[in-house]
Amino acid sequence: MTVAEESHFGRAATRLGIAQPPLSQRIQRLERELGVRLFERTSRHVTITKAGTLLLDEARELIARSEALKATALRIRKGESGLLRAALPPDIAGETVAAILADFQRLHPGVTLELHELSTAQQLDQLASHDLDVGLVHHPCDVSGLELGPVLRRELGVLLRRDAPAATLAEVPLAALTGYDLILFHRSGAPALHDDVLTTCARNGYTPATVRHGQGASFIRGLILSTNAVAFSPRDAHPAHTADQDPDITWRPLAGLALTWRHSVAWPQGRSDAAVSAFAEAATRALRGTAAASAEPPPLHLRPAAEFWL
Repeated sequence: MTVAEESHFGRAATRLGIAQPPLSQRIQRLERELGVRLFERTSRHVTITKAGTLLLDEARELIARSEALKATALRIRKGESGLLRAALPPDIAGETVAAILADFQRLHPGVTLELHELSTAQQLDQLASHDLDVGLVHHPCDVSGLELGPVLRRELGVLLRRDAPAATLAEVPLAALTGYDLILFHRSGAPALHDDVLTTCARNGYTPATVRHGQGASFIRGLILSTNAVAFSPRDAHPAHTADQDPDITWRPLAGLALTWRHSVAWPQGRSDAAVSAFAEAATRALRGTAAASAEPPPLHLRPAAEFWL
């Protein structure tokens, strides 16, 4: 294309920043590859042939597409375009999910966010296999091989029937739940957190007679109403703390901040880019703004308090 525009090998070579002989050789190789003569050469002039003229527009289009491809690759490398595979745990409220999506798209409109609902264990497996780029995990968990964003804390309360004696308390001590079964997520979803919850309960005077497994809000509500059971939940994750939204179930804070959910965004070491950083920022802002999450004060202990044996 440059030779055609300059009609001179010397000027074209200067413009391209290469020597004239290699340029002439490259034109000859291109002619052999295409099977047509592109230029007529004399000692003084270089004239484009009819075949060369017909191919020139397509050559310009190929050059433009090549530059566009390089620019797109650069944006993907910088995290400004492409696909980001991310995950959130099931207990994240819809308002928080919506805030994360809106904030991320504002920061990186060129990136497609593929968002999944996965337990901490599932996220760790997929981060290790590189089927997931970034996720929001519960602590404690095995964070080897991962980089972490800020660790945030969400205070837990207890969901119970409105006619339960503990429902009259402004704050419920864990010991006041003695005699109730506990509805808890399945251990396979977050083994260390599951054990940590039961350890903390036992240390504070509450050992549930039975641990029932459930996670969906409607399913948990049904178990609370039909069995002698309670469940732990952050305030933002369940509407039962609002009196006019559920006449049968109420949410009460736990005394002394006995239990908290701790989260942080996690991604494989060395794989951070602008899109991962933007997701971490969006998730952190959303948890603080919609879920009343606060920063975990130092020292930070990401390991479980103890193994709890039933």
